Amino acid sequence: MINKKVNNVQEAVAGVKDGMTFMLGGFGLCGIPENAIAELVRLGIKDVTCISNNAGVDDFGLGLLLQNKQIKKMVSSYVGENDEFERQMLSGELEVELTPQGTLAEKCRAAQAGFPAFYTPAGYGTEVAEGKETREFDGKMYVLEPAFKSDFSFVKAWKGDTAGNLIFKGTARNFNPNMCGASKITVAEVEELVPAGELDPNQIHIPGIFVQRIFQGEKYEKRIEQRTVTPKS
Repeated sequence: MINKKVNNVQEAVAGVKDGMTFMLGGFGLCGIPENAIAELVRLGIKDVTCISNNAGVDDFGLGLLLQNKQIKKMVSSYVGENDEFERQMLSGELEVELTPQGTLAEKCRAAQAGFPAFYTPAGYGTEVAEGKETREFDGKMYVLEPAFKSDFSFVKAWKGDTAGNLIFKGTARNFNPNMCGASKITVAEVEELVPAGELDPNQIHIPGIFVQRIFQGEKYEKRIEQRTVTPKS
């Protein structure tokens, strides 16, 4: 059994360089690879392209990379709660490629599966389809979308083993699974790392073949973008 465990986040992100393209899992602030993002901020790499559903908030997660002007281009489905993302996009400081959410997920999954492209009806007849090949199937028009190409995928899982097998929890099982194996190198940070063989095979969401490096993260904040509670009666 191949041991894919690395000792810390520094070893996990070894090889990242300016100008690379990264996939980063999570939905808003849920299930984001907090430790990996913090290390990218510390390293000060710049001119990177980030593929993520959104950029979270101003002072946490990808928002920190945006604040430091380390991101050249964001590929996302929406701006979200990040005022700095909006400001940089409207001012022209940041290149932004807005993609329908389902298409963004499928572009990750296609890369994971080794498909170069796929047809989708989403975006036909809009700016999303400009310059792209279109084709009719059974009387309905579709847009040809290329799979993503990226250097690193940074994902967050609840539990994993030293062979790279992963289990996600709750809403964190969003874009994270689709990004595993969708880049040249997939780095998984987990809340709990166990020896190979300890996970129930029937509970594993992503097999270790899609993961190159795994480490146990620490000090997770797990922030909530907008806390909503039921008022007392």
